[in-house]
Formats: sequence, C-alpha cells, structure tokens
Amino acid sequence: MHEKTTVIYNDTCPICSREVDGYRRMTAQDGLDVAFCGLSDGTQAEHGLTKDAAARRFHVIQNGVLLSGMPAFAALWQEMPRLRWLAWLVRRPGLRQLTGVLYDHAMAPLLYRMHLRRQRRQESVSDPAAPR
Repeated sequence: MHEKTTVIYNDTCPICSREVDGYRRMTAQDGLDVAFCGLSDGTQAEHGLTKDAAARRFHVIQNGVLLSGMPAFAALWQEMPRLRWLAWLVRRPGLRQLTGVLYDHAMAPLLYRMHLRRQRRQESVSDPAAPR
C-alpha cells in the first residue's frame, strides 16, 4: 500500500514557500495525494524533526521513510508527472553527487542563514529592547 507523501518545509522562507507553492499547485492539478507541512504548522515533531532540523533542509516522508536534501526532492519529483524527468536527471551517477554537494554545502546552508537572519529581525521588532 502506498502511503501519502508528506513534504516538510520551511514556510517562513520566501524562496522555499514559492517553490513548494508550485509543487502544491502541480500535485493538486495532477490529483496527487501529497501533504505539505510548513514549520509554522508545528507538525515536524510528529516526524521526529525539531524545528531547527526541519528549517535546515527540505524533507519528504515517503512510504514511512524520512528523506532529506536532494533525495527528498528527487522522491517528490518522481511522483509528479511533469517533474519526473528531473528526478531521473538528478539521480544519474555524477549528477547525484554534484547536486547533493551543491545542496548540502551551498544552497541549504545559505537558505538556513537567511532563515536565522529573518528570525533575528522578527525578534528585534517584537522586542524593541533587544540588541541589534
């Protein structure tokens, strides 16, 4: 039996949200049973993830298995008819390693640092006495 695929993503990240909104639209148009859980839902804990761990990387739960990073993207894309080619591409030898390194050591850390900066700004706005 195929379990519902669940995407866990940082919905406070404008870049992440825009990308996931596109996935949400495509899966709805294609009638796919995919759940999308943003950090503000607080549901990441149900899947064994802290908010911080969930904010650091893109996660997909597929058939009860938690995937993160490029394997998570590839698993989601594989389910989406219009992006299946992309899943195939990033799983090719050489490209799999390259995209993994780029995501793990460039994109994910950059997006996470931006997330932390947004959090600090929001905290300083909500607490005017906080040091800037």
